[in-house]
Amino acid sequence: MAIAQPRQSAFATSRSEPFEVRRIGNAELRESLAQGWADFMAKRGDLIFIGLIYPLVGFAAAFLFNGGNLFHLLFPVSAGISILGPVVASGFYELARRREDRLESGWSHFLDVRKRPGWDSLVAVAGLLLVIFLVWVTVAAVLWNLLIGVTPTSISHLFSLVFGTPEGWVLIVIGNLFGFACAALVLTLSVVSMPMLVDCDVDARTAVATSVRAVMMNKGPMARWGLIVATLLLLGSIPAFVGLAVVLPVLGYATWHLYVHTVVRESTLCND
Repeated sequence: MAIAQPRQSAFATSRSEPFEVRRIGNAELRESLAQGWADFMAKRGDLIFIGLIYPLVGFAAAFLFNGGNLFHLLFPVSAGISILGPVVASGFYELARRREDRLESGWSHFLDVRKRPGWDSLVAVAGLLLVIFLVWVTVAAVLWNLLIGVTPTSISHLFSLVFGTPEGWVLIVIGNLFGFACAALVLTLSVVSMPMLVDCDVDARTAVATSVRAVMMNKGPMARWGLIVATLLLLGSIPAFVGLAVVLPVLGYATWHLYVHTVVRESTLCND
């Protein structure tokens, strides 16, 4: 009688040889952004529709915290949602993959990412990003309670507590430093791994390790990419997150192209 084999963990090592990564520069960053914009313009009606999901999340966060005693976490939650951006963008990676293969790539294919061989591993990495998001919000709450400890009753009261007190400025400095660390960690873990898991039949460990090696090999360009992403997300958030309906799809597509420029994709495991 055959013995059932145990199901392999999403983080189990399935490869003995790592993927090769290339050195990139400013030319690849510019080309990735240009290609992302071209992809968006080719499918802008569909992608604007899907991109509105992200602003709706921002509005939901604003409504939730504006009406409760967690109003002081409105900014950390709104800013921290960008940590989950690579998760939302996974659907755009799938559309980019389909366009590259000259397959139909309408908005109905956005959720086809669930059918990819690396779906389980992608969910595992998404869970890791969710943990980082929860840590960010928790630290923000702890810092607020330690440094200020007063629940704001309005937006003006919130601003006066943050910008009008020495404790508020300490909160700004420490909070932004920790937020920068979280953003750098998310970039390192996900900039290559998330599109790779849409593209290739690999496990989460391989994808994350490849992402880390790609960032370490290209520290300068990846730092500039992170700055570009942060700037565009900030601009897209003004006013009221509406601009993210354009920014998120463009960045999703552009990140896919950055991955293609950075990683040597093996035909036996990728793009099947």
